[in-house]
Amino acid sequence: MQITHIWNKLNLRRGKITLATLIVCFFAIPSFGQGMFGLTSMSESDNRTLSYGFFLAGHNSTLQLKYTDAFLDQSLNATSPFSSVRSIQSKFSPGFSLGFIGILRLHDQVSMLFSPRVAFYEYKTEVTYFNSTEQALPVNNSNQTLPASSVLVKDYSSEATMIELPLLFKYRSQRFNNTRMYWIGGASYQFRTKAQDEANIDAIVMTGRDVSLEAGMGIEIYFKYFKFAPEIRFSHGMMNAYQAENTLPELQGAIESIRRKSITLFLNFQ
Repeated sequence: MQITHIWNKLNLRRGKITLATLIVCFFAIPSFGQGMFGLTSMSESDNRTLSYGFFLAGHNSTLQLKYTDAFLDQSLNATSPFSSVRSIQSKFSPGFSLGFIGILRLHDQVSMLFSPRVAFYEYKTEVTYFNSTEQALPVNNSNQTLPASSVLVKDYSSEATMIELPLLFKYRSQRFNNTRMYWIGGASYQFRTKAQDEANIDAIVMTGRDVSLEAGMGIEIYFKYFKFAPEIRFSHGMMNAYQAENTLPELQGAIESIRRKSITLFLNFQ
């Protein structure tokens, strides 16, 4: 007779259990705040023209790559420098950021935010090489070669520390007990801390400056002496960050543009 091991069963379903626990905790926070401190918060930040706060954030970022017409035209690939390249794909990579919040109250439901932050990114790109000819082809301008009819996948990564200066508008719903929903959007100017000469050693080289559009939503939860606001925000770079001159020779003509994208979870304290 087989004996049931409850801990083994829980271990097999630990992903579902963890996700369910996080969801329950997220929706229980407003009830906890109301039950712990009553229906009226003593936080006076909503009545101030200027108020401040700080945040911690975790993000998942990637690159939006656009191929050149020459790379997509298979009839030209046989004689092009990127003839050994099958595909170039960017992967999502985690990172984190932290910063401060300055809030200018324009109305009870409308405010302007300036939230400078330091963000740490890692961009990963997967390049697939193939060779359908009878001769071996060089890879990465080195002594390494690909034999005929073979496929090789290589992962390239680059790290960047960015200073980001977002200017955002925030619209909040009317307060219900100790909670408020809100929507946020605006633009952010960002620049990389390391010099371009240091970035030129990467396999795929990008410029150090960008302007992005940001939009998201969150919920404000009032506690006795502060507000806690979890928020999800999407960011899309508007500038072409690709620098072809110093990129690997076999990739230079295959990429037309690169734009940064990210999804960020903010934990705001005000």
